[in-house]
Amino acid sequence: MKEYRLTDFLPTTKKELELRGWDYVDVILFSADAYVDHPSFGAAVIGRTLEAAGFRVAIVPQPDWHGDYRDFKKLGRPRLFFGVAPGCMDSMVNKYTAARRLRSEDAYSPDGRHDMRPEYPTIVYAKILKELYPDVPVVLGGIEASLRRVTHYDYWSDELKKCLLCYSPADMITYGMGEKVTIQLARRLAGGESIKDIKDLPQTVFLARKEDIPGGITDRDIVLHSHEECLKNKRAQAENFRQVEEQSNMMHAQRLLQGVDGRYVVVNPPFPPMTTEELDASFDLPYTRQPHPKYKGKRIPAYDMIKFSVNIHRGCFGGCAFCTISAHQGKFITCRSKESILREVKQVIEMPDFKGNLSDLGGPSANMYGMSGRNKNACEKCRRPSCIHPQICPNLNTDHSKLLEVYRAVDALPGIKHSYIGSGVRYDLLLHRSKDEASNKAAMEYTRELITRHVSGRLKVAPEHTSDRVLYLMRKPSFQQFYEFKRIFDRINREEGLRQQIIPYFISSHPGCQEEDMAELAVITKNLDFHLEQVQDFTPTPLTNATETWYTGYDPYTLEPVFSAKTPKEKLAQRQFFFWYKPEERRGIEQSLRRIGRPDLIAKLYSGMPPQGGYRPAAYGPKPTGGKPAGGKPSGGKPKSYNPNFTNENNRTKRHSEKPQQEKRGRHRRNF
Repeated sequence: MKEYRLTDFLPTTKKELELRGWDYVDVILFSADAYVDHPSFGAAVIGRTLEAAGFRVAIVPQPDWHGDYRDFKKLGRPRLFFGVAPGCMDSMVNKYTAARRLRSEDAYSPDGRHDMRPEYPTIVYAKILKELYPDVPVVLGGIEASLRRVTHYDYWSDELKKCLLCYSPADMITYGMGEKVTIQLARRLAGGESIKDIKDLPQTVFLARKEDIPGGITDRDIVLHSHEECLKNKRAQAENFRQVEEQSNMMHAQRLLQGVDGRYVVVNPPFPPMTTEELDASFDLPYTRQPHPKYKGKRIPAYDMIKFSVNIHRGCFGGCAFCTISAHQGKFITCRSKESILREVKQVIEMPDFKGNLSDLGGPSANMYGMSGRNKNACEKCRRPSCIHPQICPNLNTDHSKLLEVYRAVDALPGIKHSYIGSGVRYDLLLHRSKDEASNKAAMEYTRELITRHVSGRLKVAPEHTSDRVLYLMRKPSFQQFYEFKRIFDRINREEGLRQQIIPYFISSHPGCQEEDMAELAVITKNLDFHLEQVQDFTPTPLTNATETWYTGYDPYTLEPVFSAKTPKEKLAQRQFFFWYKPEERRGIEQSLRRIGRPDLIAKLYSGMPPQGGYRPAAYGPKPTGGKPAGGKPSGGKPKSYNPNFTNENNRTKRHSEKPQQEKRGRHRRNF
């Protein structure tokens, strides 16, 4: 294992600058995360990228924003600009739960301390820097700024907010994955341009008066509803989101303009996706893959999670309604070369505490490596936010062969015992039957190899729900596909003598989800013998389809009304069904089932279990003969379920779907 010196890390103090013999710095990055010199941490990536381009870069991790601002002064002023990187995770998601309670641990801080970052560090840091150095450009980057580049709903303040630049004195936002745009910006500033004159740089956002918009407003521009109009009309906000999401996922996007406070937010189109060569160059930078020595003896939870993992691609074409990846990374997959992946794995092997097991060999989704459209011209015109919803695009090459090659090359390295897949697996890609039989064969081969060689006892998948109606709004496949995948998983485990588990992820309170949907989810997952662990209450995060639906009450693509559970009481009523097996939840669940007119589900959840005190089936009262009960369900007979995966008779799934016919194409049973 190589012994790293202090000068092998980006400098963080005046002393470290002196050790390098530097009397100035070109760029100073302020990060709300601890400094981990690893390609999974954004500030390290941007710092190393600038360094490789010949710039002198320093980083100030988690500066103290109280008192005399000494952390903001200690390195002085940079020659070019300050960069603000608020962290790998949105600061508000990082600090608060879906119930707006303070989290007990900050995964990106030493020893998990939750007092190391302010709320909205992008705004806080920028204000301090401009107060201290008013003439030095301040550039905002990272996921927090990226997802707040236009009018957006903010769940934590419960209000519709303007572009982040309206609250921050910063000069510019760089959105998305930042290597290309940051290098171009640094070079132009180094060449003598003023940041106020740089208005044509792709993947940037700035504020301008109408007369100062480069080239004026043209027919090529998309003019969004103004912020003021969105405040008055939620439907206008929903319409805006569709435009923003489509342009975020297009190969050749248009410029977006939005009026606010008498000015315009100008969102320049993004750079094209990185090439394999460019991505390799980013991952091949001289990362130490370790936390900065200043944290010696302190645990950084997020680092512990990815310490022995390797990321093999960027981008995700799933387009899940609640996910921010497409807004930040885009839907087009950029893969690292096998050689670059192997180089990083060899670095991991040399780490002193590595025992031979890679925790993850994956990406935003585990099994999208090597996949893209066959006809690139079609992809260049495509506006779909997802390549696999409502059905898998016939132009998408779903061949898993290249991924299998990577797995086998990694497993063949001396020092590797197992390479596990910790990223979520898209089983709809495994079950898809295309016209290319070679791809179908590779999917079957991949499925068996995944289950037999790359599962560390528990395989994570994300069905998210059991109701196909809710799943459609989530942009997720039918739950029928989960049944099919579990059947294959269980059979292969029997054949191989394995005792592995599937760990499914589920979400409550997603737009479109009703209490009854959650009650039926509880019954269905009980019958699958799941005691759910990986669950979450839907948290609205900026610039996702689900958040805009939740706030506006409209589906941004159809503009049809959609119900959402919003109050704490409504959200808790849904979440409780995850934990039907806990004795302390039973009374509340039974009361809820009676209230919504589904007392029939009580027996399905609690058959064979002793009743709680005071519970008597006769308490249901006589069967009504007319009208509707309080829950709004039709009287007489058994309550009707609209979930095709649920029946009142035996809870076994039906072989039909309530979705449009075109969604069913390409779905066939397969023998693995």
